[in-house]
Formats: sequence, structure tokens, C-alpha cells
Amino acid sequence: MVDEIRALYGAGHLTTTNLLSWTVFLLAVDTDWQDKARKEVVEHFGQENPSSDGIARLKSMNMIINESLRLYPPVLTVTIAVKKEVKLGSLTLPPNLSIFISILALHHDPQIWGKDVHLFKPERFSERVAKATNNNAAAFIPFGMGPRTCVGLNFTTNESKIALSMILQRYKFSLSPNNVHHPADIFILTPKNGVKVILQKL
Repeated sequence: MVDEIRALYGAGHLTTTNLLSWTVFLLAVDTDWQDKARKEVVEHFGQENPSSDGIARLKSMNMIINESLRLYPPVLTVTIAVKKEVKLGSLTLPPNLSIFISILALHHDPQIWGKDVHLFKPERFSERVAKATNNNAAAFIPFGMGPRTCVGLNFTTNESKIALSMILQRYKFSLSPNNVHHPADIFILTPKNGVKVILQKL
């Protein structure tokens, strides 16, 4: 039980800090979306601490978090083990087969997301995931999907929204000229050199 709790805490901490890092990086580059998010946060909370009800109503923030997860998903691949022979379309999969699904490739597929797939465009998610993926919800799986969806999905995204709201209430930020963009697969997708930003107190 203790090992399970340690694993959940460790994975949860890493996922949240990396989601925040990538989101701050993207908003430091795209200050228009940073301003939109700040305006929304101030409209809902003023200078008060975010509430759970208010967090659920942050539409722009939700689009930004989803786009950040699309561009920089925490886990790059999912492995599925075939236990018994199964028919998948025209394929017959034998038992004891491992299938690797690249989440990164799926999230960067121009046939699903369009030619601007590599650009930060939170407006993709303005009408939810189904519309963003052309009614193929399985094309956006930063935390898996179905019965095997990561149990930390809501915890991580809500914790990130709260932290980001509190940052936006207090600071403007821009990307430091010393920042070195280096995504690395270190257990999860991590900015290897961190994210260096310049903070300006509001």
C-alpha cells in the first residue's frame, strides 16, 4: 500500500509540474493567450483564491490546458498486451502480442489536427474534444481513455488550473532569452533544462 501511494504521489507530482511547465512555456511565447487566460481568471476570481466552482467554468484555461497536453503529452506511448487471439478490423492479433501506440504521433497527426498541427492553437478545443478531433475522441489521449484512463486526470488538470490561475493573478511572464527548448523522455515528457521565464509582478 505504501509503495502504491508513493507511486501515485510521484507520478502525480511529475505530471502536474510538467504540465504546468509546458503550459507556462506556451503562454510565455503566446502572450495573447496569456492575456486571455488572465482576463478570464480575474473575471471569475478577482484577486481571491480560485474556487472549485470557478475552476470548472474557466473555458479559455481548459482550451489552453488541452492544447498543452496535445503538444506535450505526459506519456509518449501506451502499451497494450493481447491476452487471447482477437480480430481487429481485417487483422487477426495472436495472444502474447504487445501493441505500442504513440500518443505523440497521434497528437501530431496532420490528418486529424490539420496542417498547423505543430502550432499552439487552443481554439482547436473551443467546441470540446469531439469537434477538435473531427469526432474521433480516441485521437486525444494524454491520460489514456476508457476504463484505463489515468486516475490522476482530474487531479492533475484541476491542480494545474489552480496554480496557473494564481500565477496569472500576480504575474506577467515572457520567455527568457536563456531558455533552451529541450523536450526529453525522462519517465514522462519533461523540459530537460527546465523552462526559464522572466516574471513581471502585476
